Amino acid sequence: MPIVYSSIIGYILGCINPSFLLSKLKGIDIREKGSGNAGASNALIVIGKSAGIISALFDILKAYVAYKLSERLFPDCQTAGAVAGIFCILGHIFPIFMGFRGGKGLATLGGTILAYDIRVFAVLLLCEAIIVLASGYLCFVPITASVIFTVYYGFVERNVWVTVLFTAVSIVIFLKHMTNLKRIKNGTEMHISYLWNKEAEESRVKENMNK
Repeated sequence: MPIVYSSIIGYILGCINPSFLLSKLKGIDIREKGSGNAGASNALIVIGKSAGIISALFDILKAYVAYKLSERLFPDCQTAGAVAGIFCILGHIFPIFMGFRGGKGLATLGGTILAYDIRVFAVLLLCEAIIVLASGYLCFVPITASVIFTVYYGFVERNVWVTVLFTAVSIVIFLKHMTNLKRIKNGTEMHISYLWNKEAEESRVKENMNK
């Protein structure tokens, strides 16, 4: 039962989507704009930097709270926190209140890793920063981070079924980012430089779209 309750806690918290709510306040559905998903990165592009930052922090926090709350409620269940984190990610990606069309799981994955071990989070954050700077694309972060963390978790915790769940999440995250990979191939995916050079990036993408 602790596993069931942890799953429910994680999923319900995961379904709370700030980027979607903020877009509704603007009179739009964020899933119909930009990259077409209800996540922090798209909120940044469609609504603005403040909305993107708020969405990212909230998504990280909800996964962190789900993990730590489940640990506190079910101290005798060693995997309660991890399961809550996993289902928070899934709730964010497939929210029942939004017709199962949510975000892509980057921030909630980060919140889960942060709750698991801040040291692992810090090392992964450094590694992913290098990947972003080397590639110029943010979408590589959730794909690589989910795989690296799953391998690490399986090696350290040696819990087969939770590792399988993390593997399933990694596959889902990869599939959700297939559109980003296609845009990279077509030259229409935004570089991270969009954050400080918006006009140049928009011009580059528009030019490639017209080719």
